[in-house]
Amino acid sequence: MTAPQVIAVDLGGTSLRATLAGPDGRLGQIRRIRTDARGGPDKVVAQIVELVADVRAAAGSTPILGIGLSSTGPLDPFTGTVFTLPTLDGWNNVPLRDLVAERTGLPVTLENDAISAAVGEWRFGAGRGVQSLAYVTVSTGIGGGVIVDGRIMHGRMGMAGHVGHMTLLPDGPRCGCGNHGCWEALASGTALGRIVRERLAAGAASSMQSITDRPVTAEDVALAARAGDPLGTEILAGEARWLGIGVVSLLHLFSPERVIMGGGVSSALDLMAGGIAAEIQARAMAPFRAVPVVPAALGGDAGLAGAATLAFAAAGTKLP
Repeated sequence: MTAPQVIAVDLGGTSLRATLAGPDGRLGQIRRIRTDARGGPDKVVAQIVELVADVRAAAGSTPILGIGLSSTGPLDPFTGTVFTLPTLDGWNNVPLRDLVAERTGLPVTLENDAISAAVGEWRFGAGRGVQSLAYVTVSTGIGGGVIVDGRIMHGRMGMAGHVGHMTLLPDGPRCGCGNHGCWEALASGTALGRIVRERLAAGAASSMQSITDRPVTAEDVALAARAGDPLGTEILAGEARWLGIGVVSLLHLFSPERVIMGGGVSSALDLMAGGIAAEIQARAMAPFRAVPVVPAALGGDAGLAGAATLAFAAAGTKLP
């Protein structure tokens, strides 16, 4: 008999992905569609149900134990409620877990996407073998998930780990959450893109001045820095400073054995590692200075692997 599997689903503001997953973290073929961002919860739930049906059909006779659903938030994994999705229209206290369970006939676990990614990296990626870690994803925004003493840190309503909204500069730029000077407003990919566009508009000399057909992005900054562009190098140095300052707070708050950095901006972690380390050495208390900051190993699939892990755990399956 074929070993039981689960279906892992990742709901993002841009794309919706689903795949079959085993208890060893292996993922099958990933099916991807564009999220109906303007269609409201009913349309998106229908998309999830359709993707689950496709994966289920491709699984043939393989027993399916349940669905592990990773979603942007904020959300409450205990009640299965999504409070709001800033990038999607019409989401307000949506009982997403129960809606998907009712329409698929399968048990569903729901977890924040950054926590799901933290679990995936912990079980199968850069966090294997440790009992405490902090995972940070640096992309459009900054999110995070924390594992302490072998357990997910959830907190009230499962809302712990919103590390991107630590205030690092009280009079700093306004964040999407409404606050000023959040880590996300200073060091996310969105912030990085804003900073370089401001510098270019002010006439800074850079190869990036030749990009005129679209907004300059964080990826452009990293590519320019790799090519030795002075402005790209300067801006990445500033990014490393803010990332390092934020990481110091994570070290002091959670005392992890490892800090894992994922998301698109982390692709330039090799260029920023020295700057991040310098901030840690200058600002962290001595017992925290040896904690490594490492790149995520699973890339964009960490959330799917984590969602699958949580679905297996809910089904009582012992993981390797």
